[in-house]
Amino acid sequence: MIERLIKDFNNKCYICEMKELQDANVEHLLPHKNGTYLERKFDWENLFWSCSHCNSVKNNGKYDNGIIDCCKEDPEKVLSFALVSDNVIITIRDADDEIQKKTALLVTEVFSLKNTGMRTYRSDKRLKLLQREMNIFYKQLEKFHSHPESKVIKRTMESLLRRESAFAAFKRCYVREHANVYPELQKYVLL
Repeated sequence: MIERLIKDFNNKCYICEMKELQDANVEHLLPHKNGTYLERKFDWENLFWSCSHCNSVKNNGKYDNGIIDCCKEDPEKVLSFALVSDNVIITIRDADDEIQKKTALLVTEVFSLKNTGMRTYRSDKRLKLLQREMNIFYKQLEKFHSHPESKVIKRTMESLLRRESAFAAFKRCYVREHANVYPELQKYVLL
């Protein structure tokens, strides 16, 4: 079961998108605590690959009625992911959709929640990893912009924009939102 979850989720936390988890959990999309959704405790479609930090943040009761099921709905179709300075900004497409709102809040919290010492440490760690990954991505974009004919740089860009890469939603949204600057990369971020 564990190997299959790792494969299905590209060895990434389904919430923060951090790769190669050292503290992985099998997380329940809909909780089974307090008798709610007890019938889904061992339901394969309710089991997700998560880091312990995201699982801990999500265990807050406000998420018990659900977030986007990324196996059934592509979050990139309804959410926009951005890193602006030191802030993660998640915007939703439908302001009336409670599931989108909760998912956006959860993703924001896993990068910014600082209500305990460990959560501050873990949120900061994820934010720093995201910033590092985005800096690598921006440098590759500069190389691509300077040498769009380079096959090596094109392959690197394609790799960075794959859903399997760390923090892919942030990179893919950036390219979509800058389609006028990177029209040739749009084929890698189609929804």
